[in-house]
Amino acid sequence: MPRWTRVTPWIRFLALFLPVLLLALLVAWLPRLVGDEQEDASEPVVVPLVLTPAERALQEELVELADGFDGEVGLAVQDVSTGRILHANGDELYPQQSVSKFWVALAALGEADEGDFDLAEQVTLRREDMTVFHQPLREIVRARGRFDTDYGDLLDRALTRSDNTANDRILRRIGGPETVQDFIDDAELEGIRFGTDERTKQSAIAGLEWDQDYSIGNAFFDAREEVPDAVRAASFEAYLADPIDGASPIAIAHALGQLARGALLSSVSTELILSTLEQTRSGPRRLKGGVPAGWTIAHKTGTGQFYGGEQSGYNDIGILTSPEGREYSVVAMIRRTGAPTIARMQMMQEVVRATVRYDEAAYPDSGDEPQGDEVNTEP
Repeated sequence: MPRWTRVTPWIRFLALFLPVLLLALLVAWLPRLVGDEQEDASEPVVVPLVLTPAERALQEELVELADGFDGEVGLAVQDVSTGRILHANGDELYPQQSVSKFWVALAALGEADEGDFDLAEQVTLRREDMTVFHQPLREIVRARGRFDTDYGDLLDRALTRSDNTANDRILRRIGGPETVQDFIDDAELEGIRFGTDERTKQSAIAGLEWDQDYSIGNAFFDAREEVPDAVRAASFEAYLADPIDGASPIAIAHALGQLARGALLSSVSTELILSTLEQTRSGPRRLKGGVPAGWTIAHKTGTGQFYGGEQSGYNDIGILTSPEGREYSVVAMIRRTGAPTIARMQMMQEVVRATVRYDEAAYPDSGDEPQGDEVNTEP
């Protein structure tokens, strides 16, 4: 019998049943691909292929804000209840700067939840603990010679006042950068680099190696002025190209959502960090400047160094809460910009206002489910 006659039945079988098999696979996997059914909001759906009208409007506003800004911008917003994330350039890494204090606080509270760290533990700060840039504690230590407090107070100062010395002292107590990155990795928060302590990071960006004398007065600024321009430029550009503390807005939005859901810390620690972040003093005209009456925001800012008329990192991240209790992760990160500060703040405020408009469109009757028929969009 010729060989082709023996294989003909198999060809007929494949011709009849292969389309059926492909259709079954398509039916099984299509909802997962488009994010049509989101059973677990802890798993983010990033710019799903199927958007509601409210989501589509928010997505378009974010893209318009990013495209219209004079700088490299990444924006992301997550509706915490659905896990769905809308963004503009949100999958790229941006320098966090003091946003990284948020991860130190999370890791410290995680250690406290495990019984390995006590916020009531006493600590003494001396001259050798001083760091660089914004550190209100330095004046206290300079005047008194030392400062006795506890780690709970340092946590509050690190978050609400963005005190670098408070942050680095907590970091050293809990085991250093590795402990923080381990917390991030164990929580499966991908796309987030913690980096290192403030002294090491800021020195490297300036083309310097840290010397403790830099913590006194203007010594750091004076030393930075002596760095050759070629070295400063190379160090500045290297940081922006591959930031040691780089994170994507999408990743941060997801992490904020996980915190809001209580998936990262105990209920006590979750309440503590959120209530503390609501008292943040830095950046009152960034995201917070766009928050309407009745809404609240728990947020953390980050601000980097200047060189050549540009700033390396200008950020604000937070959890925005409606009067009805609906929560949104809101992330605004600028990699580099020479735009006036007022323009940066206005852009961030518009991100908040766009999120509020989304809330009004998605929940017009203050119900629990987003409203509106879904609209197909291109991938």
